[in-house]
Amino acid sequence: MNPSPHDAFPYDALLLVSFGGPDKPDDVLPFLENVTKGKGIPPERLVEVGEHYFLFGGKSPINKQGLELLAELRKDFAANDLDLPVYWGNRNWAPYLKDAIAEMEADGVKRALCIVTSAYSSYSGCRQYRENLFAARGDTEIELNRIRHYSNHPGFIGPFAEATAEALDGAPAGTHVVFVTHSIPTTMNEASGGPGQRMYERQHLDAAAQVAERAGVASWTLAYCSRSGPPQMPWLEPDINDHLRELHEGGTTAVVVVPIGFISDHMEVIFDLDTEAAATARELGMDFTRVATPGTHPDFVAMIRELVLERAAVERGEDVERRAVGVLGPHPDVCPVDCCVNPRASLQTIT
Repeated sequence: MNPSPHDAFPYDALLLVSFGGPDKPDDVLPFLENVTKGKGIPPERLVEVGEHYFLFGGKSPINKQGLELLAELRKDFAANDLDLPVYWGNRNWAPYLKDAIAEMEADGVKRALCIVTSAYSSYSGCRQYRENLFAARGDTEIELNRIRHYSNHPGFIGPFAEATAEALDGAPAGTHVVFVTHSIPTTMNEASGGPGQRMYERQHLDAAAQVAERAGVASWTLAYCSRSGPPQMPWLEPDINDHLRELHEGGTTAVVVVPIGFISDHMEVIFDLDTEAAATARELGMDFTRVATPGTHPDFVAMIRELVLERAAVERGEDVERRAVGVLGPHPDVCPVDCCVNPRASLQTIT
């Protein structure tokens, strides 16, 4: 058999794997309980976070964005002669991973690739998804493989660089760029990529540097949002709101905020940045612009197709170009055994 460049053999499906979110007010607390199960988050914190969702009608935009990406992937595959069905499953809300895998089994899928809507290495952004996929697979015989991290792929970096350059084009002189991502516990950061590797932080710094170079950014920093752990647990800092105050004290009067840690405008973007950080900037009298996430940008969608074909070629034993920018090089197809270890238990994962 001689597969064509448009052939995904030996795979016969792609599973789009997302975080999930509530679709209506009654879903909010059950969803948050799913997300925080076993993490020791106090109930009052869940109620507090739940209020963020109620500001937007008691629902998250993430499921709508998942459907939009799903539709664009199917269109892109068809336009490029890639005959590969695309399914969608969430970790924390319907449609759940187990339901998507049951649908795949009913359709006769034997081996599928999984694209996770998290571009970076960490327990919560990678290994936990791989654990959940293994558990959701259950007794089915479907083999699941995860597509490599894409935080330094041109199809991820390019849309951010394009949006950042556009924002700076109309910004005041001396505007400072703040790249923002989801904070995680420092212990999780230390374990990301392997013990002591701090790959989560390093990948973000590398991605930010690449976007800054392409967009002509003169001054930039990395900040964090969405901390949710107990006060005694150290998390990555600075928080975006604290950082805006520090910048203001140093004389900065305008910022462009780049949500480098997120592929689409979900709750951490529309609340933590568009609502909370924007309010902090207004209090300080700072000009505040937030740039777009990749979402369904054609280059981002095309990147996913490229990564599908790349992994398929690797599995067939072929030489293949593995595109990446920056200093870290292409991320591995299969995570090391000690990568992003689970701090609470040793669970089986997909590869």
